[in-house]
Amino acid sequence: MSHDGAGPHAVTAGRVPRATDGAARHLPAGRSRRSVTRSVAFLTAGVLAVPFLAGCGSDDDGASKPLAGQDIVPAARELVTEGGSLKWAVDAVPETLNAFQADADAGTNRVAQAVLPSMFRLDAEGRPVPNPAYLESAKVIETEPRQVVLYKLNQQAVWSDGREIGAADFLAQWRALSGKNSAYWTARNAGYDRIEKIERGASDLQVRVTFSRPYADWKALFSPLYPKDVMGTPDAFNDEARRKLKVTAGPFTVDKIDTANKDVVLTRNPRWWGRPARLTELVLHAVPRDRRAAALAAGTVDVADVDPADARRIGLAAHATQSPLQGSGRASVKKLRAWALEHDVAADPAKAGRTTLRKAIADYLDEQQALRDVEVRRSLEPAYTQLALNGSEGPLADERVRRAVARALDRQELARLVLTPLGLPAVPVGSHLALSGQAAYADNSGAAGGLDTKGAQSLLADAGWVSGGPVKEQKGPVKGQKKGEKAAGAESEREGNENEPQGEEDKSDGGRDGEYIVGEDDKNGGGGKNGDGRRGEDRTGGRDDEGDRHLARQGRHGGAPGAYAPKGTAAPAAAPAAPLAKDGKALTLRFVLPSGSGSETLDSVAERISAMLERLGIRTTITRVSDESYFKDHIASGDYDLALYSWPSSAFPATDDRPVFAKPVPAADGSVNVEQNYTRVGTDQVDQLFDEAASTLDEGEAVSLIRKADARIWAAAGSIPLYQRPQLVAVRKALVNVGAFGFQTPVYEDMGFLRKGAKVSASPTGN
Repeated sequence: MSHDGAGPHAVTAGRVPRATDGAARHLPAGRSRRSVTRSVAFLTAGVLAVPFLAGCGSDDDGASKPLAGQDIVPAARELVTEGGSLKWAVDAVPETLNAFQADADAGTNRVAQAVLPSMFRLDAEGRPVPNPAYLESAKVIETEPRQVVLYKLNQQAVWSDGREIGAADFLAQWRALSGKNSAYWTARNAGYDRIEKIERGASDLQVRVTFSRPYADWKALFSPLYPKDVMGTPDAFNDEARRKLKVTAGPFTVDKIDTANKDVVLTRNPRWWGRPARLTELVLHAVPRDRRAAALAAGTVDVADVDPADARRIGLAAHATQSPLQGSGRASVKKLRAWALEHDVAADPAKAGRTTLRKAIADYLDEQQALRDVEVRRSLEPAYTQLALNGSEGPLADERVRRAVARALDRQELARLVLTPLGLPAVPVGSHLALSGQAAYADNSGAAGGLDTKGAQSLLADAGWVSGGPVKEQKGPVKGQKKGEKAAGAESEREGNENEPQGEEDKSDGGRDGEYIVGEDDKNGGGGKNGDGRRGEDRTGGRDDEGDRHLARQGRHGGAPGAYAPKGTAAPAAAPAAPLAKDGKALTLRFVLPSGSGSETLDSVAERISAMLERLGIRTTITRVSDESYFKDHIASGDYDLALYSWPSSAFPATDDRPVFAKPVPAADGSVNVEQNYTRVGTDQVDQLFDEAASTLDEGEAVSLIRKADARIWAAAGSIPLYQRPQLVAVRKALVNVGAFGFQTPVYEDMGFLRKGAKVSASPTGN
């Protein structure tokens, strides 16, 4: 899924899963999870009873820190040139400018952040903080008999038509998103459905919001805030706001959407009362991931999320490259082909002739020269990649088998595989609901048992899976495999070589790791029943984004991808155990992955996981499907046993994460509503803890409840967080206050080009 995610929390306030990297990007990247809800047949597993986990992970009250800081080359505004145009690569021109619609994506979110009010934005540690451009203050002033929040607005805050931002805008947005009027095609109503009334306060600059039920995540609301012109009628909400925003209130305003040139052009807002934008123009330009290095070299973009392969290429550009075209002699075709393969110059150099190879190499070298003006700024994206275990049927419907899989995984090794080659901290993610640096983070992975081979074997034996038992020959394709799908599993790919260590085929040269952030990028993954829909915005999981096109963007969403093994790294060579069997059937799991360009990282991670499971006697069959069908036809519909995709992290887990881990419930039409719980594993206890966390106004108690919910999610073993996704952003060296933002919401008015002769501290992790 992709990774154009708009930062920590997509303005759509939702999370989206991202799937991998190629598929759209497999998570509906850019879209909030809240927009992607599917109703899928589900065979539920029993409720998990683990009362001893009540305090697991919750006794650690020490504040964690982000594993990696942001990398944006910060500079004082007086050092930034007045004027200029910044061209920023996105995955696609947004289908809509309304961030609350189901097909909103990362581009939608980026536009909304630059042109619309947000009452709160996220700081570098992922905490919601008041946005002083719009708020003087916002706080809970009453709790009995009802929770009342009083917003005191910045007296200078006006819409671009000159009208004051006020209670009428809050009122219109609440009515549109409350869920009470089905004429509004909204992706979610979480939080807005708890509002009882909105009134003008003591002055026009005060807004009183009264809730019918306590709502802990009230800071997630009205970010973004649309004018009453957009929210006032269903027609304006559903249609007019898709392509135009006539009235805005940010440092930039929407000048035009140029679909022919694949541009969204934002220009400085002349009515902006805050710190003036240093840039005259901000252009979002659609560029496919595999063409971004070329676009950076050509100067058609200045900022772009890139994959590890492009990041390495940009790093190499700073150094002189020994070219086979140099010297008086004519290099042989064999030498040219070898050099082209080593530098990824041509798609199929083995079939290219001398003339074609020489031209391709010359073009590559010209681009390398141009890329010397670019550097990669890197951090960790506010999203994590997970192994999803479909608990609806088959062996994984048994909680014991899922726990055994969890205990077989060396998550530290997987994190190193992805992050160490990128120079980023290789620390496994210990929570489903927060990342290191966020208040709710605690490592609850111990609830699943940790890496424990003997414990895993014991669980499998208890579930009836016998090592070396008789297996009836299975005829035909693996269950769920469709005609035309490419299947390549641990067995089929290593047939006859089970005890041999893996070689070159196991290495990954990059690609986009769980770019599929569910929800962020998958524009085809929406629909179905939405519940509160909040997670439907691809958080995660799809092409970032990231995701994603996954959180679920999914991504999820937006973000940088990828994992890859360092050159020369081979998979563990431990001999596999004898196959496990039960009732004449072997314990074989179908691992579904996308097959498109950019999926190398997921392949590498999946192969490593398969090797780990094989040591227990669990066989995997890897099925590669098209990017277009990966999320819609497999993840969302439940047609897989194992899968890799990502979820974005949220500052509001009680609201945003509930749909992702909610217990599936029967729908009126006989199907099962899984919301965004694509593993189909959930419990009443987890649902109750989320509900309690969303309803308490005591922040400490809310954190404790979220940690308890996470411990139970770990114990149910429906999904296993692996590592925080890398965020790799290629940026023209002259640009400051832009790059890998980490958790923080970008500050668009401070971005720009460094004045000639001005000096700033060097990028700590750039090339």
